[in-house]
Amino acid sequence: MAKLPQISGKELCKILEKDGFSLARQTGSHRIYQKQFDDMTITIPVPVHSNSPLKKGTLLSILKKAGISREKIIFLMALLMNSL
Repeated sequence: MAKLPQISGKELCKILEKDGFSLARQTGSHRIYQKQFDDMTITIPVPVHSNSPLKKGTLLSILKKAGISREKIIFLMALLMNSL
């Protein structure tokens, strides 16, 4: 099992957008992302508090709800780094 990297809310937003989520709205310091499927919609709030890293439990909860594995987040982070 791959080790989970520490990432900020801003970085997680970029990863979610790369995975097909779109920004629905922003309420204060929380961005709300959604992804449409045929019969359902996944809605995920992401805390964006400056560039501070997300806590492990918060990150795991968001990834579980989004259906993103640890390996996939590492792959998406590598894609983002290559596109810079």
